Parts: sequence; structure tokens; C-alpha cells
Amino acid sequence: FVHLPLILLALGLNLGIVLLTGNHAARAQEGIYFISGILFDSQGQAVSEAHVTLDISTESDPIAETESQEDGSWIIELESEPPVGMVVSIERPHFNDQDILISGDQRQDLIETRTLSVGEIVLERAITPAFWAATVIFAAVLILIAFEMLHSTTAALLGISLIFLVSFFGAAVAESFFIMSFERALTYINWEVIFLVMGMMIIIAVIEGTGIFQWTAFQAYKISRGKGWLLVLILIALTAIASALLDNFTTMLLMTPISIQIGLALGINPLALIIPEIMASNVGGISTLIGTPTNILIGAHAKIGFLDFLQNQTIGVVFALVALSLFVLWYFRKDLRGAGREISPKLYDLLEERSRIKEPGILWKAGVVFVLVLIGFIVGERYHVVPAVPALIGATALLLWTKPNIHEMIRAVDWTTMVFFIALFMVVGAVQEVGMISLIAEQMAAFVGNSLALGLVVMVLGVGTLSTVIANIPLAASMLPVVDFLSITIPGAAESKALYYGLSMGAAMGGNATLVGAEANLVTVGITEQAGYPISFKEFLKVGLPVTYVTLIVGLLWLLFWFT
Repeated sequence: FVHLPLILLALGLNLGIVLLTGNHAARAQEGIYFISGILFDSQGQAVSEAHVTLDISTESDPIAETESQEDGSWIIELESEPPVGMVVSIERPHFNDQDILISGDQRQDLIETRTLSVGEIVLERAITPAFWAATVIFAAVLILIAFEMLHSTTAALLGISLIFLVSFFGAAVAESFFIMSFERALTYINWEVIFLVMGMMIIIAVIEGTGIFQWTAFQAYKISRGKGWLLVLILIALTAIASALLDNFTTMLLMTPISIQIGLALGINPLALIIPEIMASNVGGISTLIGTPTNILIGAHAKIGFLDFLQNQTIGVVFALVALSLFVLWYFRKDLRGAGREISPKLYDLLEERSRIKEPGILWKAGVVFVLVLIGFIVGERYHVVPAVPALIGATALLLWTKPNIHEMIRAVDWTTMVFFIALFMVVGAVQEVGMISLIAEQMAAFVGNSLALGLVVMVLGVGTLSTVIANIPLAASMLPVVDFLSITIPGAAESKALYYGLSMGAAMGGNATLVGAEANLVTVGITEQAGYPISFKEFLKVGLPVTYVTLIVGLLWLLFWFT
């Protein structure tokens, strides 16, 4: 029963091929014969770009040839009567070659009906030098990013450059070193993610210039009346909501400076405010499609929409935020006890001035566009419109309406992150191409079996633990093909997409453990260091590690309750 969907898919594709050949009835009457089939790997994934030839033993050159399509299907056209002793030969880098002998009965059917389907063909993976080269390069990229030996973008670019060096120069020595072509690498780039991120960055850049976030943070101070514990709770809630609607690293980029000023004004350590904000941003962003970069990756890959994330993740996120809040209030209790002193009128006026909304007219326009973009995400799901489309339309409309300096707006797009995404997609594509991801998926499937509950435990706690040392973006990108396979093998997982939500929670919440776990962490550390309040790796770990596992367990319990 596990493979029933694959069997039905294969039958459907074969039927499509038969119908396609039926459309060529006129050509068949002229003497055209069609041989077709479908290629899959051992995980049931379609194999494209395989070289398929029709050979006979008496000739050295193939009598016909073709290439498999994205869905794994292929059709060979034969313009003369099929000879005796035909063999269909299939070759594809990183797979074992396979030959299929056309029997006498099959040949006779082909002559009579003009069509022959050899059905579903499963290609077995081959472990070649290219496999080890791609695996070593991928591991090296992760290590360089995890230990901050290179900037993440530089590390990803280095990785894809090495892959091309091995593919083109190593393959000149031995074909077994070939990893993938440049054209094949481009197919692994998820352009939906690129354009969604770009559109949202433009919208956020316009909103950022209005000062709305600084104003909101100052209002949080006024509401708390200088009470440290209440201020922390308000800032956690504010950061979580902002991260859900924007993204976590942009939220921290805007919240950190004003939080430092408020902390100093109250006479408490600013890190007692900022570290909880970092963690709230990583957790709060999980509840929406655009809240974290990992959600953007997962949503685009698995076709999970804005409302889907809200419906399936929000309650679990709220519970996790409550657990986070209780822990940080206890951990920073000594720092927060020192709050509550009256600040001077001069300092109060300075804070109020710096938090003033600068462009109320632009803020109103940006707010209207932002709400319409969110509506576009929701409505677009019904009409199969990808989220990148309303994001791009909204960004363009906002540029036309507010007429900002276009050069400044384009510079506001974080092109470093965009290049990182592009290079990362290709690096992950390389290990997917050679079969390393497939090997991991098969091992995990053997461990998990048919248990959705065990699959969720592996996704949330396992990925969460890996995310403590591996940046969550490359980790999530590399795990997506694994989740694809597990969703096929575990009953009910494909329909509910539960494992993708588990990956979302594990990658984002696990990023709270260390400074290198998430982009928001690194952005904030840079700002606090410049302000004279550096956050050490050890100091962050003392708070982050317990918060990570507390929130991971709460998130896991929610997913188990919701999906099992």
C-alpha cells in the first residue's frame, strides 16, 4: 500500500504516453513506431535527462535515441519496421547503466499496434568518485559556515565553484568525477524563493524608513512603566508578531538599536532585553510563510501557503513563546530587578524624538500595500498563484505609489543573501544529484518505518539538534528532499505535510541554541558589538540551549497532538 500512489502515478503516466502516441495516429500510419517508458529512482522520484537509446547487436551505432523528461517519461520514435534483437539502453550519470531486451512477443505487439510501453524502470544509484567529491565539498561548506571561517555567501560560492571544477576538469581525467553540468545546476535554483524574498525586502525597506518599529518599541517602554519583567514580555510579544509579518533578521535589525537605548535608560543590561528578542524572533516567525527564511524555502518547495502555516503552527508557536518567556524571566531575574528607576526628562525626550514616525504618509501607503500583499498570499492559494507573485506586484505598486529613490531601494535588497540562496541551492543540488541525499533519506526511512509520530520526533528534535551547530537555512534546504521521501513512505504524511511543519519548527527553534544557528542571531550580534555590548558564544549558549530544547519539546507535543 505504501507504493500504491507511485504505481497509480506510473499507470497514469503510461496512459498519458499511450494517449500521446494515439495523437500521432496519422504518423503511425506512415510507418512510425513508438517505444516508451518511465524512469524512477529507488525512492520513486522521476529521473530526468537520462540518455535512452535503441540498439541492435549487429550495429555499433544506436538506431534511435532520446532523453527522459522531467516526469521521467521518454518516447523513442522508430521510422522503419522494428528489427529483431532490439535493446533499450539507459545511461545516466550517478546511476548504473541498464539494458532492456525487447522480446519477440513485444516486437510483434509493436509491429501490430505501432506502440510499445516497457513500463516503469527503476534505476539503481551508483557510488562513484563524484559522490565522494560532492559530499566532501558539501560538508566543507557547512563547516565553514558553522565555525564562521568564511562568510556564508563566500562559503556557498566556494562550494559551487569546487563542484564545477571537479565536474569539468576532473571529468577530463575520468568520467566518474562528473557531478553535474552548469545547466543542470540551474534547475535546482528555486526562483520562487528568490523573487519572494526580493519583493518582501523592497516592501520592508520602505516601511523601515518610516520609523514605525522604533515608535512601537518606545510605546512598549511607556506601557511597561519601566517594569523590567513587563517590558520583556511586551518586547517578546512585539518581536514575535513583527517576525511573523516580516522576517526575523529584519525585525532584529530594527528592534536592537532602540532596545539598547531603553535598557540603558532603565539602568539594566540591554542584553536582558535583546537576547529574549532574538529567541522570540526565531520562534515567532515559524507561524507564517514569510516569517523565517526556512519557512520561505519549505513553503515554496512543498506548496504550503500562508494560511496553512497559520492554521497548523500558530498555536504551537504561542505555547513555545510562553515557555520561552517563563525561562528568560527566571534567567534574567537579577538584571530585571534593577529596572524601574525614573529616567531624566532630557533622556526621555531624546528617546521619544528618536522613535518619532518620520513619514506618516508613506507609512499609510506602505501599510495598505502590505495588507493587500497578505491578502494576495491568502487568495492566491485558491488560484494556485505562488506567493512570489503578490510580493513582486506589491513591491512594484509601492515603488510607483511612494516614488522613493529607486537606487536606494534596490540597494536595500540584501543581494548578499540572494547570492547565498542561489549558490546554496546549487550546492545542495549537487549532493542531491549524486545520491547522497537519497542515501540519507533511505537510512532515515528505515529507522522511522511507518510511524508518523517517530518521523515528527526525528524532524523536530533531530533537525533541531543539528541546527544548533549548522546554520538553519542550508540545513533546511538539504533536508527537504529527505522529507519528500519520508512523506511518501509514511502513511498520511504526504496529505497532512506534517513532516514539513516538523522541519520548520526544528530548523527555526534549533537556531536559538548558538550564535551561528540563525541569521537573526548573527545580525544582532554585529549591532550589539558595535554598540559596546558584545554577546559571547558562551553567554548566548547558556540561555539558548535550554530555551531551544524547551521550545522544541513544546512544539513537538503540539505537532503530535495536531497530526497524530
